[in-house]
Amino acid sequence: MSKPQSLTQLFALDSLLEPEEIAIRDTVRKFGEERIRPHIAEWFEKAQLPARELAEQLGELGVLGMHLEGYDCAGMSATAYGLACLELEAIDSGIRSLVSVQGSLAMFSIHHWGSEEQKQQWLPRMAAGKAIGCFGLTEPDFGSNPAGMRTHAKRDGDDWVLNGTKMWITNGSIADVAVVWAQTDEGVRGFVVPTDTPGFSAPEIKAKLSLRASVTSELVLDGVRLPASAVLPKAEGLRGPLTALNEARFGITFGALGAARDCLETAIEYAQSREVFDKPLSSYQLTQAKLADMALELGKGHLLAYHLGRIKDRHEITPEQISTGKLNSVREAIAIARECRTILGANGITLEYPVIRHANNLESVLTYEGTSEMHQLSIGKALTGQAAFR
Repeated sequence: MSKPQSLTQLFALDSLLEPEEIAIRDTVRKFGEERIRPHIAEWFEKAQLPARELAEQLGELGVLGMHLEGYDCAGMSATAYGLACLELEAIDSGIRSLVSVQGSLAMFSIHHWGSEEQKQQWLPRMAAGKAIGCFGLTEPDFGSNPAGMRTHAKRDGDDWVLNGTKMWITNGSIADVAVVWAQTDEGVRGFVVPTDTPGFSAPEIKAKLSLRASVTSELVLDGVRLPASAVLPKAEGLRGPLTALNEARFGITFGALGAARDCLETAIEYAQSREVFDKPLSSYQLTQAKLADMALELGKGHLLAYHLGRIKDRHEITPEQISTGKLNSVREAIAIARECRTILGANGITLEYPVIRHANNLESVLTYEGTSEMHQLSIGKALTGQAAFR
């Protein structure tokens, strides 16, 4: 019997990466395996996450806002950030979500659209994991169509007063600062909202069967009064939040592949050790066909993600290209998770193995940061020049 190859060897993936990128990937992988994996099944089962402690550890690791420059951020490449997302999601989508919302949504919005005062106040602490951020865009009735949001901000003298509700907000109940988007008489504007501001509350959403090792919340803004300095001065209209969403979607393009890889590696290991009719399950043609097909799609997903990373590092990436990556990675990842479950049989539905946990999590990843249908329409518009959103 020949020596088995890993996916990395089969596709010669390391030949496409710089030594520094491989070192970052391996460091994050080691952290995840040693510090998080031993606990993640229990956190998922109990729907509890020691988020503040974990945020500080992730801050020490340097992955919070790692693709941003200055303000104690690591200033790494987009590709390196993607690889970190991949390794974190190989542990659990909820862990990558914590990092993604912190760095690509909340921190990015302040870094890209904020005033110098806002950046100095929040970014160093957020990079260190000493302050946690969330991003309030989605509403109970407005997900794919954020232009219809009902949350509004009215001027009252020099102040702004915010009223409204946001939904499905990662980190909301534990956040120190919320980047909230609201309708104003001047169009959509962003606000930096300290969560101890009177009128702000963030009840946690319970009874989830997906992303259980993640804090998901509602944001309620009831007469939240903010000074004029709370406005993100450089963000006007939906371009502000949509630019941040593209940052997060890029991370998901890599991240979802991590969940799929963990499922595939688990299935291969299981198939090699599980005997059926007196020989290993991995020796059967049907099993090998399943493994080969999954490896092929996962390898192609890596190649696309790496390619998009290089385009982003050249500052040339387009929203349609990010949609292509997000759509492909998540769609293939959830298919791989489901197929791996069949190889594990009944064992595949237990938390002794990570497969059903990844599959459940990917049900959320499939629809957040843009549903698959919306990304299909984004690609369709690029191909035809016609918008089919309505």
